Amino acid sequence: MYSTTDWTPVHEQADRALVDSLREHNIQLDANQFRARLYEYYKQRDKDQQETTYHLVLRELLTELGHAEVAESVLRSALDALYAVTQPNWQLESDAVAMLQQLKFHQYHLGIFSNAGDDQDVQQLIENFGIRPYFDFVLTSAACYYRKPHPRAFEIALAQWNIMPQEAAMIGDSLEADIFGAKQVGLTTLWIARRAHFTDEEMRRIKPDFSLRKLSELLPTLDMLSFTRR
Repeated sequence: MYSTTDWTPVHEQADRALVDSLREHNIQLDANQFRARLYEYYKQRDKDQQETTYHLVLRELLTELGHAEVAESVLRSALDALYAVTQPNWQLESDAVAMLQQLKFHQYHLGIFSNAGDDQDVQQLIENFGIRPYFDFVLTSAACYYRKPHPRAFEIALAQWNIMPQEAAMIGDSLEADIFGAKQVGLTTLWIARRAHFTDEEMRRIKPDFSLRKLSELLPTLDMLSFTRR
């Protein structure tokens, strides 16, 4: 999936929705303060490859502001208000469902591991797009603690099938998170490059086994490989 518009105004609206939700429970929070704390969180998680989640960021910020006893349901409602704004900005690739159908027909086993600050947000997106039946599992860093490219993220995914890295392939659009991370544990890597964002340094340092411009190239490439269809 990909974003349909620039994220800056979407995030501003989403932050206001979160703040408005908290205000209904007599909790005052400045939207800019919340976003600034998120940026700190982003820098830290990129550094240590560990997910502490939006929930914990919000909880810790409110505690610092004197709201230490906020109910879990209130935090969840605030986050849901935020994601109600951000989720419509995601769009499923037009050829994604057709490719998933082909992979399923050819008996490939599929799973998702997503770097994300909130597990429920990702699970809801999967439901909204109607693609859950094509996957054996949907994992997130929010639920599993580790973020790609940490090797443990890929080990957790492989453990869902109880297989070795040589029996699977990683398909992703991030050279650093998906391709570099997967190569660390010995997975075959397929890079979907058509909407990928990358630096010159990443291109020099990270070499995927296969680079694909469109999803229609995926099935023929997988069929060339000799691992079990996962």
